[in-house]
Amino acid sequence: MSGRVPRGRIGARFAKLTREGRCGFIPYVTTGYPSLAHTREMVAGLAELGADVIELGIPFSDPMADGPTIQRSSQGALDNGTTVDDVFEVLRDLRRASDVPVVIFSYLNPVYSRGVDVFIREAVEAGADGILPTDLPLGADPELESRILDSPLDLVRLVAPTTTPERTREIALASQGFVYYVARTGVTGAREELRGALAEEASAVRSVSPLPVAVGFGISTPGHARAVGAAADAAVVGSALVDRLGETGVAGALALAADLRRALDEVDG
Repeated sequence: MSGRVPRGRIGARFAKLTREGRCGFIPYVTTGYPSLAHTREMVAGLAELGADVIELGIPFSDPMADGPTIQRSSQGALDNGTTVDDVFEVLRDLRRASDVPVVIFSYLNPVYSRGVDVFIREAVEAGADGILPTDLPLGADPELESRILDSPLDLVRLVAPTTTPERTREIALASQGFVYYVARTGVTGAREELRGALAEEASAVRSVSPLPVAVGFGISTPGHARAVGAAADAAVVGSALVDRLGETGVAGALALAADLRRALDEVDG
């Protein structure tokens, strides 16, 4: 199958996972929630316990794809005065100690406000490996897409349960790094149960994707992680970790992350 060959730190990490027969763990962190100090401690801890890729979220005032947890964390970070400069500074700090791949999770407004070329250059200089712009569907802005695709940043794209097979193939072939499959319709947020059709759907995406497929939205327990690990190349966990961080601090959130990491390692690759 033709397609974009995985490259850089993200490609190397997924190649290593494939060799070892393991499923990747991709935690999400909202920068600046509940404080920048918490974020620095959290990403350092995630890297140390074995996160394969870290999604570093830029807080935004209107996170349309996100549920109450990420909305609260984004607003809290903004109330703290968190800026794009802070996001890049957290990343620079992480890079002094770790080479874990990092994907910037952002809506387009912060990118446009910064200036696309300036944003890309500063993200790369800070040590970012990819960007996941949640509100940039394939074909919506070909010029912007080309500028990212031609940069050192991997452009990670989303596929939804409602995406047709033809469109899924188009998105997968136009992606870099990995393809992010949304486990359900609606917004982000922890859930008690995963949809029964998820494994079949994830397998269908993998069958047309030249890149690894990560599954996210609603994954919150070790049992969820094991189920996703049996069907996909990586599990993305956001709201559950952000909730735990707000409730119990960094130690509690990292304890959950460690449980999720162990659960993924229990999957027979």
